[in-house]
Amino acid sequence: MFTRPFTGYTYSYPHKTAYRALEPIPLWQVWEDEDQDALFLYLHIPFCEFRCGFCNLFTHAQPKEGLSTAYLKALRRQAEVVREAIPNAKFAQVAIGGGTPTYLNNEEIVDLFDIVTNVMGADPGSIPVSFEASPATIDESKLTLLKDLGVDRLSIGVQSFDHREAHAIGRPEKPDMVRQALDQLVAADFDTLNIDLIYGGQGQTTEKWLESVQHAINYAPKEIFVYPLYVRQLTGLDRVSSIKDFTDEENSAWDQQRLLAYQGARELLIGSGYTQKSLRMFQSNEPAKLEKPAPVYRCQEDGMIGLGCGARSYTSCIHYSSEYAVSSKAVLGLIKDFINRDREQFSTVDYGYELNGEDQRRRFALLSLLNVDGIDRQEYQKRFRCHEYTQDVIGELPELMELVVYGLAKIEKERVYLTELGIQCSDAIGPWLYSTKVQELMGEYVCL
Repeated sequence: MFTRPFTGYTYSYPHKTAYRALEPIPLWQVWEDEDQDALFLYLHIPFCEFRCGFCNLFTHAQPKEGLSTAYLKALRRQAEVVREAIPNAKFAQVAIGGGTPTYLNNEEIVDLFDIVTNVMGADPGSIPVSFEASPATIDESKLTLLKDLGVDRLSIGVQSFDHREAHAIGRPEKPDMVRQALDQLVAADFDTLNIDLIYGGQGQTTEKWLESVQHAINYAPKEIFVYPLYVRQLTGLDRVSSIKDFTDEENSAWDQQRLLAYQGARELLIGSGYTQKSLRMFQSNEPAKLEKPAPVYRCQEDGMIGLGCGARSYTSCIHYSSEYAVSSKAVLGLIKDFINRDREQFSTVDYGYELNGEDQRRRFALLSLLNVDGIDRQEYQKRFRCHEYTQDVIGELPELMELVVYGLAKIEKERVYLTELGIQCSDAIGPWLYSTKVQELMGEYVCL
């Protein structure tokens, strides 16, 4: 099957490195046959105060004065075109990510939410709204503003409470700054506070890692995400870390380090009143605060409208975005191209991936399987009944039986789900289930 437990994150399918240039398609045509009653609205802010050493997200550090203002003008222009093309879209959730959206100043954040509400027609007062932050870019006035604008989930990247560990993965923030930011977040009392942590950096011990996990628990966040470290092409760590040059023996030792860190964090979090939702996500068992009533959004099924350079959009048959890059020069070039786009250029889809029937079924099965609830077999059959060759998910994805043989999954009458060992291997199982076509395209991709 696979030889290592850590291959790569699987947030969606197909992976963005499988995207290619498409024959231009009018935006209205892409969406005309789609269910638009419960879409996800995502806005991408590709700016940060610094670029973390492990980060391969689409972002640009320390933009020159005026660049963020010009970007927001282009974002508004794009939103206007999208709303005209998809006038009946209704939104179940809003998320604003990056980059670091809190890099924007208060005036720019107000402008951003005006795009959300008055251009796109979303209502932050009645649907969940998530906003990403970093310790260096928040203060009390900004947090108050975000709450007033309807944000109820604030996600902050901490990664480690130990300065030496943070420095080893390319984060310059000091522990005092991190703790001050978290104190402000707790005082702001968002409905959901999420803290991100990363394990697997060079020199990190399981003991020191678990101290960071405990520090996070002490702030009583509703969610804690724990991520294994990867070293990706053209990132800061790719330039300075010896991890990319590891021998097989060293890779095996690194895998063992990450497995022990994950297992220790899982035990500590579950013992502290958290429930595991996926390899990375742990959710507090404490009663939820009063949540906004909203349509239920399911990433396996429902569509997403992404706005901004680097944002992806999903329909049932086409996933599309602007081009992707990692290097500072390439990212900046794509941001400038986005800023200079006119309305006509925003009105067509010309870069992405067209999902055939197999891709659609794999996407549903894969994204379901990587959550602890697994695949609902009846739901799968119901969703894909219109496909000529549809049978049960077991018949269409015989690879699932192989997972069972190796103790990574269980098959029951109602569902297929990963075992505890399978959840632990999610970052290998996800890429292993990619179609041959997607794997070939990913293998051919040249990172910019």
